[in-house]
Amino acid sequence: MLSKRIIPCLDVRDGRLTKGIKFKDNVDIGDPVETARVYYEEGADELVFYDITASHEHRGIMLNVVEEVAKQIFIPFSVGGGINSLEEMRAVLLAGAEKVSLNSPAVKNPDLISQGAAAFGSQAVVVGMDVLAVDKSEACPSGYEIVIHGGRKRMGMDALEWAKTVEALGAGEICLNSIDADGTKDGYELNLTRMISEAVSIPIIASGGAGNPDHMADACLEGKASAALIASIVHYGEYSIKDCKDVMKKRGVKVREIW
Repeated sequence: MLSKRIIPCLDVRDGRLTKGIKFKDNVDIGDPVETARVYYEEGADELVFYDITASHEHRGIMLNVVEEVAKQIFIPFSVGGGINSLEEMRAVLLAGAEKVSLNSPAVKNPDLISQGAAAFGSQAVVVGMDVLAVDKSEACPSGYEIVIHGGRKRMGMDALEWAKTVEALGAGEICLNSIDADGTKDGYELNLTRMISEAVSIPIIASGGAGNPDHMADACLEGKASAALIASIVHYGEYSIKDCKDVMKKRGVKVREIW
């Protein structure tokens, strides 16, 4: 069995690390470059950097912050937020990231996924999915809807069908974020995570709702995720990366050892 990954998420707004609940009420909690270095040294398997207002503000990602973070860490590093073209994907990779994460731009222009996979390889293309639980309907038979622009715009698209589509287009990975669970610390949305994990063959990163390491183990064991994205529980010092890995190992989840 492949080791499950622990991936701290750095949401960045105006060059500063920020955190909210259900995509609202974001507060400044520090320097993303310094925080990235700490998580790398603690034993994180990867990092994710999101410029959370880039799409909504119709601007490019802050490459200077990407470059500074990349200088501090030596683990895979994914960057997302307002990446709208192959040229912008290339710029992010040249700034030091190993992967680009496409969310709102991929929904509006699905060809961007296949273009990126053809140019840089599927392993470099992550599709982020922000998902809202809704009543089942003809448009959303799974009961989960795709939302873009940082939770601001509902698309009337079924999340399960979109996951299958992005895999077919060449995405190498999906970062699956539950808006309902985001920042609540009540645990990941396991039904959603398991549904998508069982429907596609590419890795699924569970995102939204981690309150303790047991939630992370649940995402991997019950949700069948390949990785667990975390933010609040490490940003506020409640748990270290080692704490998380120790609990996951006790639950029978294979994780990479910290040296």
